[in-house]
Amino acid sequence: MVECDPEFADTAAFCEKYGFPPEQSGNTILIASKRGEKKYSACIALAHTRLDVNHTVRDVMGVRRLSFASADETADLTGMMIGGVTPFCLPEDLPVYVDGRIMELDYVILGGGSRSAKVKIHPEVFNKMPTVTVVEGLAN
Repeated sequence: MVECDPEFADTAAFCEKYGFPPEQSGNTILIASKRGEKKYSACIALAHTRLDVNHTVRDVMGVRRLSFASADETADLTGMMIGGVTPFCLPEDLPVYVDGRIMELDYVILGGGSRSAKVKIHPEVFNKMPTVTVVEGLAN
């Protein structure tokens, strides 16, 4: 666990303030479908990349239109604020997609469940989580 000032919880600010490289830092982002029955997923990508929401994320979720979940949706579904979302306390029915590049790292820094904490983990932990699917090309 890495404690941090909530003012520096956003990944770029956290990395600059605490000296962690963005290439070893990830963001857990909630994605929501736009049409029909609402579907959600959590996607984890490295801080220096962008989720491929228009292709890869859409395909793995099996929806045509999607967007980033709002701050309110994120808080309602996860109980966490943007900037502190961790993949380790999510609802059991929420799929988690991890960009394949993360699995190549010796560690990754992720949200710790609040804006005042981050966790430093070995990506191998994702292989032990039943809701996680590693997806090559999830982010560019």
